[in-house]
Amino acid sequence: MITIFNRKEVCVCQSMERFSEIRNLLMQSNIKYTYRIMDRNSSNVLGSQRSRAGTLGQNINALKMYYVYVHKKDYDTAIGLLKGR
Repeated sequence: MITIFNRKEVCVCQSMERFSEIRNLLMQSNIKYTYRIMDRNSSNVLGSQRSRAGTLGQNINALKMYYVYVHKKDYDTAIGLLKGR
C-alpha cells in the first residue's frame, strides 16, 4: 500500500499524454503507483481562479498538473524506466 509516508514522486507533468505514457510504463512493469491531479480552475474556499480572473490568454494545456508517486522501494526502478523515455 502506498501512503503519503512511504511514497516518492517520480513525475510532475502538464501533459495528459505524458501522464498516460508514464502510467502505462509503470503498469507494464508491475510497479504500483498513485497519482494526483491538480486543476488550476477548480474551486476552493475563495472561489475558482476562473471566476476571479477569467481564462482569456491562458494556455489550456497548462491548467492541470499531474503528479505520479511510487513506493520508496520502487523509486529507483521507476526512475530508470522513465529516463529511457
